[in-house]
Amino acid sequence: MPTSPLIRGRRRAATAPFAHETPADQLHLLRRATWGPTPDSLAEVARLGTAAWLDRQLNPGALDDGAVDAFAGRMTFYGRSAQDLWTGGYAATEWNAMLETGRLTLARQIWSTRQLFEVVVDVWNNVLHVTNPSSEVWASRQDYDRNVVRRHAFGSFPDMLVASARHPAMLTYLDNTSSTAAQPNENYGRELLELHTLGVEAGYSEADVKNSARLLTGLTIGRDGGGTYDAGRHDGGGRSVYGFGVPPHSPADGNGWIDAYLRWLAVHPVTARRLSGKLATRFVSDTPPAALLDAMARTWVQTGGQVVPVLRTMFDSAHFWASAGQKVRTPQEDYVATLRTLGTGMEPSGVGGITKIFWHVLDQGHAPMAWPAPNGYPDVAAAWTSPSLTLSRWNRHMDFAAGWYPPELRFTPALQLLSSIPSTYGALVDALGVRLTGSRLSADEKAGLLQYAGRSEGSPCSSGDRWVQNNLRYLVALTLDSPSFTIR
Repeated sequence: MPTSPLIRGRRRAATAPFAHETPADQLHLLRRATWGPTPDSLAEVARLGTAAWLDRQLNPGALDDGAVDAFAGRMTFYGRSAQDLWTGGYAATEWNAMLETGRLTLARQIWSTRQLFEVVVDVWNNVLHVTNPSSEVWASRQDYDRNVVRRHAFGSFPDMLVASARHPAMLTYLDNTSSTAAQPNENYGRELLELHTLGVEAGYSEADVKNSARLLTGLTIGRDGGGTYDAGRHDGGGRSVYGFGVPPHSPADGNGWIDAYLRWLAVHPVTARRLSGKLATRFVSDTPPAALLDAMARTWVQTGGQVVPVLRTMFDSAHFWASAGQKVRTPQEDYVATLRTLGTGMEPSGVGGITKIFWHVLDQGHAPMAWPAPNGYPDVAAAWTSPSLTLSRWNRHMDFAAGWYPPELRFTPALQLLSSIPSTYGALVDALGVRLTGSRLSADEKAGLLQYAGRSEGSPCSSGDRWVQNNLRYLVALTLDSPSFTIR
């Protein structure tokens, strides 16, 4: 993963002042810019400081991710191209490439050193969403993951949008492959405006949707299963889409007009503000401040849709640092954060453990990229805080805390999570809070755990305590059930 010139050019000087260096600031940053803090990541940000830690994460190609890269090598189909799988035939592939894409994504979220990159990849997967698994993209979804979202996640949004529009996964998923001048299909032309760029609130017209679809005719899938442009299918009539004018042109020139249209949409100020909102909703709050969105959108337009400068604008803002406690973990985030904070190691061989985790998260309705509609997963608390989802998460906390399931993963025994057992039960609860959530639990949370243990704060405690030996794993699970862990 090469370093972008824009990343290099906008890197903060090592000596530049950065005010947000308290332990609370560091914990807040890790709760938002990773899939969950770990003891190692907390130690790293304390050693480097938040500014230097962000610099490292915004240059993911310089981070050693060899363990996860090696894990990816266990996937038989993920690294193959859409054309390769297409020509090999469905019988030889079935849904394996799509399922591997979801499982590997989970593995990267749990174990990758490139944590900020993985969070941003998840945002773009929801913006330029292609449901995975879904039958029509059996040969192409893994290639879309590698060559559209991951290739451009920290680069140019215009490049990412163009790559998405021309990729067989999107062409199939939103039906542009069947769109012709004689019979235009409006699905992709509409979703390009509504979901991928301007948003329905922009006020474009139904005529804009129809003209968008006609302009995009010609983008289709070739016989080899790859994206291509077929001039014979293109409508070369003159038209306007939300102010973007296209004169009558020969079908041979249609490919260039399509590219110009996509890039114009990608840097439009309305697109800039809407997609800045997608990033800010993920990193700041369910209702990010208008002033922050304005600042991010200005950076978007000024840099031509470069992602890293927009992220820097957000992380440098007072709004980000004031937003602690304003986000709630989704089911997927909760599963991943739990495994991360428990120090769970990847399976020594095979993919059986991550496969079981994938099915669990899928049952929760939140496996990576599996949202069935083209608008991608919601990223607000109201969508994920039902009693049934909460109970299911608590059940998994117990499985993971006790090391019961899945047995292929390398769980840290509960008695080894702390370097030593404190001398009182009150201190034990405090230590578990710090170890698992990054800070002490609230007074009410602490009282609840002590009530479960049937001990007072000053009750003596030791590693030889029979209750501790038999029940510490349950206390660990209850700590993970706390609101302090749910908040990110």
